[in-house]
Amino acid sequence: RVIGQDEAVESVSRAIRRARAGLKDPKRPIGSFIFLGPTGVGKTELAKALAEALFGDEEAMARFDMSEYMEKHTVSRLLGAPPGYVGYEEAGQLTEAVRRHPYSVVLFDEIEKAH
Repeated sequence: RVIGQDEAVESVSRAIRRARAGLKDPKRPIGSFIFLGPTGVGKTELAKALAEALFGDEEAMARFDMSEYMEKHTVSRLLGAPPGYVGYEEAGQLTEAVRRHPYSVVLFDEIEKAH
């Protein structure tokens, strides 16, 4: 499914095998990966394949287009406003997505464009 990215696929596969063998801390994520490279090399496709392998559905993924977070103040949309600010009672997009679907893949797409 992901062609030409053997090292990345192997790294993700090792993390999944460790988790399924019970060799990881159950209170921590299975893995945290950063895939870098030019457009079209399979970064997003690998994240979709990971979601499908772990949860049986490539849609079990929260995707955030980080080019929407270019300004310093936009991080509050992602995490929620800090105490004392307007909107503090409302969850951020990331926190709400993880609250609704705690077992999912979180993809920060175009992260190099974020503040």
